[in-house]
Amino acid sequence: MKEHISVMLKETLAAIDDDKSDICVADATLGLGGHSAAILERYECAFVYGFDRDAAAREIASLRLAPFAPRFEIIADNFRNISDLALRSDFHGADFVLFDLGVSNMQLTEGERGFSFQINGPLDMRMESGEEAIGVNAADILANADVSRLTKIFRDYGEERNAFQIAKGIVRYREYGGTLNTTGELVALVRKILPEPLQRKMGGHPARKIFQALRIAVNDEINALDEALDGALKILKPKGKIVVISYHSLEEKMTKLHFRRWRDEKKGEITPKKPILPTEDEVAENYKARSAKMMIFRKYECEENSGI
Repeated sequence: MKEHISVMLKETLAAIDDDKSDICVADATLGLGGHSAAILERYECAFVYGFDRDAAAREIASLRLAPFAPRFEIIADNFRNISDLALRSDFHGADFVLFDLGVSNMQLTEGERGFSFQINGPLDMRMESGEEAIGVNAADILANADVSRLTKIFRDYGEERNAFQIAKGIVRYREYGGTLNTTGELVALVRKILPEPLQRKMGGHPARKIFQALRIAVNDEINALDEALDGALKILKPKGKIVVISYHSLEEKMTKLHFRRWRDEKKGEITPKKPILPTEDEVAENYKARSAKMMIFRKYECEENSGI
C-alpha cells in the first residue's frame, strides 16, 4: 500500500463531533481512504460514500477500507455529481461531507501521470487513470491553445505573473516546429523563456504555477468544485457539516464564496469564522500540509433548508 498521511486528520474528526454512531458521511475526495478509514474506525455504525475519479486510488482505498465492510461504498465518479446521491431511494442525507482538495502524493510521485514538475513523464495530468483516462490532456492544451487562451489559463488558474510571456514563448516554440510531450520538456522551455534573474526572484520552481494551472484546466477543477459544493449542501442533513481542506487560493476563494452566500441566505453558519490551519508539528511531519486551510459550514436545523 502506498505511504499516505492524511492532512489535518485530527481536525477533521474534531469537526464531526457527533455523539451518534450511525452517521452518514460523503467523502467527496476519497483518495487513498485515510480520512474515511479514520471515520469508520471511530464511528462503529458509520457509513461512508467515497467518490474518486482515479481507478488506482480507488483500488488502494478499497484495500484500506476492507476491514470496515460493508459500511462503505466507493463511487467511480467526479465529485461534481455528488448530488446524485439524493436520487437514491435508500439515501436519507449526509451528516458530514468532506472535501480534501488537490492532488495526492501518489499522483505526484508517479511520473507517468504527468502531475509533477520534478519527475519526467508524459504531459497528461488527467485525474482519471488507466483506461478511464479519456479526453484532453495537458499536452493537447499546450499543442493547440493560442496565446490568449494559454495566458488566461496560466493567469487565472496558476496566478502566474509572467503568464503572457510564457504563453507567447510556448506558441513561438510551436511555430518553429517544437512539440511538448513530457514534463521535462515543458520545464526546460519555461526555464528558457524566463530570464535567469527573474527565475531567482520567483521564490520557487519557475514551472510550479504553470503545472498547477494546466492540471486545473485539464480536469476543470474550479467548475467541478463549484458544482460539488452546491451538491454537497443539497445532500446535507439539517445540522450537518461541510468541511473543505484547500491548498491554494482558488479553492479557498470558491469555498468562501459558497459559504458566505449560504450564510447570507440564512442556510447555516461558518464555524469557526476563520480557516483552521495545521499545527507546526503536522507541517514538520507532512510537508503537503504546509498550505492547507480547513473551512467548515454547519447547516441550520430548520427543515425547509434541507435539500433531501
